[in-house]
This record gives sequence, C-alpha cells and structure tokens, in this order.
Amino acid sequence: MNVEEMSIKEIRDWLEKLEEIPKDFLQLLKNDKRAGVQQIVRKQEAALARQEKLAQQWADMTQYERSLREKGRQFIFGVDEVGRGPLAGPVVAAAVCLAADFYLPGLNDSKKVPVATREAYYEVIMRDALAVGIGIVDAARIDAINILNATKEAMLLALHNAGTAPDVCLIDAVQLTGLACEQVPIIGGDGKSVSIAAASIVAKVTRDRLMADYAREYPQYGFEKHAGYGTAEHLAAIARFGVTPIHRKTFTGVKEQA
Repeated sequence: MNVEEMSIKEIRDWLEKLEEIPKDFLQLLKNDKRAGVQQIVRKQEAALARQEKLAQQWADMTQYERSLREKGRQFIFGVDEVGRGPLAGPVVAAAVCLAADFYLPGLNDSKKVPVATREAYYEVIMRDALAVGIGIVDAARIDAINILNATKEAMLLALHNAGTAPDVCLIDAVQLTGLACEQVPIIGGDGKSVSIAAASIVAKVTRDRLMADYAREYPQYGFEKHAGYGTAEHLAAIARFGVTPIHRKTFTGVKEQA
C-alpha cells in the first residue's frame, strides 16, 4: 500500500473500517510529511494510549476475580449500594455476577462515570451479566432499623433477587451476617473490582430513576436534581413544604421538621 498516493480523506475512510490499526501502517503514516496525515497520526496515537490505559485499568480491577477463578470459584458476585447519605428515598443495592470474558473498558465506580456513560454501561451490564439482583429498602424501614442495617438488608435482598447462588461475594466495605458463601469486603471496592463497579452502576442508575419518579410525584422538592441529598435547595423545600412519606424522619435536617 502506497500511503503517499492516498488522499487524506481516503486514509481517514480506510482507518474507520479497521478495528485495530496495524503498527506497520501507523509507521507509514508517521513517515508521511503532510500536516493532515500527521494530525491523523496524533489522533490515532492518543486513541491507542487511551485504549492501553483502559486495558491496564481493567487488568488491575479484575485481580480479585481472576484470583478467585483460579481457585475454582465460578459465580463471583460484586455487591454495592447507593443512597446511604440522602435525606429522602430508599437505599438501593445491587448484586452482579459477570462472566469471565466480560469486558467493558472504562467500567468504574459509578461516581466517576458520566451520567450518559453510566446509563449505557447499565444497559450492557443488564444484558450481558450472568446474573443481576436489586434490593430496595425504603425510608420507613431505614428509620426503623437504621441506615447501616438497612444497607445490609438491601444487599441481602439483592443477592436473593439475583436468582443464582454465589460462590463468593465481593462487597464494598461491608461484612454481611447470615451469608452462606465466602465474602470478601473491600474498602473502596467499587474502584478496585469490576464486579463491584458493575453493581455500583446498576444501583446508581436504579436509584436515580426511582428518584426521578418521585420528583414527578413531589415536584416541589427537586428530587431529580439532588436525588434526595441534603442540598440547600432540598433543605429549603423541607422547611417550606414539610416532609413527605419518602423522607427519612430520623435524619438530621428532616427530623427537625417532622
């Protein structure tokens, strides 16, 4: 292939058809002195660097899973929750079991993933995961048993609702009682395990959608903006309109108005 005889548009069109750019072809482009070709080279090298970074991140975040599979564990669940801190709405947990060949570069703690990407990842996880379970514990139950116990209850519900018995659970920072399988609590697990990160994404998207539904039911509170967290706007709405059935009446900022 004579790159010098190709127009810049022809080079771009040809590259768009490739899943992977051969290194020898990239070297040919580097030897081409045209400014437009050098711009293509810089763009391609930046893309390759991003791919390599994401691949390394994936390798780092699958260390727990690979080690457990080497020990014969098959159904490895990541478990995480969202919503411990808000003044309103439920705490939501998810339990996700991924296949050994599952690959979703960029998967990370839901707080580090942009909203649109988070939504796209959610669809992939729900479609391709071996099993997914979701557990939801509402505000009244949170008030009755406290947020830590409600979080654990949501996690156990999520595992039950997954419909597949786990061999081992990787859990973000929490130790569960009454769990029949091995469990590995990992502090900051949603940034260290793809299974926990996947659970974080599922829990976050599920809860955000629930809070958007509540925003339509209680439009004066702005739940679609702050998801029930104690923002100045939310606190002002509580002071003005009072509490709703989805508010956590034992939480500071709410109990004063209850």
